[in-house]
Amino acid sequence: MPNIRESRELPYSAEQMFDLVADVGKYPQFLPWVVATRVRSNSETEMVADMMVGFKALREKFTSRVCKERPTRIVVEYVDGPLSHLENSWHFEPLGATRCRIDFCVEFTFRNSVFEAMAGKYLDRAFRKMVGAFEKRANDLYGAPV
Repeated sequence: MPNIRESRELPYSAEQMFDLVADVGKYPQFLPWVVATRVRSNSETEMVADMMVGFKALREKFTSRVCKERPTRIVVEYVDGPLSHLENSWHFEPLGATRCRIDFCVEFTFRNSVFEAMAGKYLDRAFRKMVGAFEKRANDLYGAPV
C-alpha cells in the first residue's frame, strides 16, 4: 500500500493550521485538482464530506469521514469512491504560541493495481504539492512569516 509522509515546521499556531485543514468547504479555492466539495454534516468532532477531484477531462468523487481532535489531530477516513482504501492524517504539534510542526500522512490503494502502479509515480509529487498549497494558504490567511 503506497504511503506518503511530509513534516514541516510552520510559523503559525497549531489552532490556525487545524482550522485551515478542517475548512474542507474552502478547498476548491486553493488546492490543486480539487474541483468542488460538499459538506454533508459537520460537528466539533466529525464531518462527512464529498470532494470532486479532477485533472483535464478526468473527474472522480470521494466521500470521507473527517474525525477532528482540536487542535492536535485530523484523521480522514475513506467512505466511498474510486479507491479501495484511503486514509490520511494531520498532526499539529505546538512549538510555542506562534509556531507548530505539521505531520501529514496518506495511505491509499487503488481498486485497479495497474492504475496504482502507473499513478504511484506521480502521486508522491502531487501530494507534496497539496501540502505546499496548505502552506501557501496559511501565508495568504495569516500573513507571510516575518
